[in-house]
Amino acid sequence: MAINRVPVLKRCRSLGLDPIYLGIDKKSNRQLKRANKKVSEYGLQLREKQKAKFIYGVLEKPFRNYFEKAEKMNGQTGENLMVILESRLDNIIFRLGFARTRKEARQIVDHKHVLVNGKAVNIPSYLVKAGDTIEIKEKNKSSQRYKDILDATAGRVVPEWLEADSENLKGAVKNLPTREVIDVPVDEMLIVELYSK
Repeated sequence: MAINRVPVLKRCRSLGLDPIYLGIDKKSNRQLKRANKKVSEYGLQLREKQKAKFIYGVLEKPFRNYFEKAEKMNGQTGENLMVILESRLDNIIFRLGFARTRKEARQIVDHKHVLVNGKAVNIPSYLVKAGDTIEIKEKNKSSQRYKDILDATAGRVVPEWLEADSENLKGAVKNLPTREVIDVPVDEMLIVELYSK
């Protein structure tokens, strides 16, 4: 499996991204050296795509597959793409506050700690649907790891389209999100322009 080993804060700096969107509270004090360079139109489009890939932890091939799937759906391609990315299982675990970062959420899913509608799912890219219930397995609920995670994510706001029961480590997808409620700083129209060349 391919792993992105670029230091997170360095990557955030180069993409002009606040690490808080990744669930990281640290700040980088360094400034970009090329801050005053003019970026081409292609450069802007590429940066938005890289930003989306980096935030959700998706590699190029699956990202392109998501884009093709979004094109076939009804509605605007860019909005569909954001909804697909947002409804990945690892992102839902992160949004519910059962993981500090999306990377940790991915690991939790990989290690078979998650049940979707009562069945174990270990595929981070599994797309949840409206009405799905998500919970951490009973035997893992009492582990110290989840106590630490819940302490760290206590102040995080759960999006309105999700329902979280932190005490029982359960959650439900009330409905799929609309673009308006997805708080990710990505201009999806630039991604659409990039792929439609």
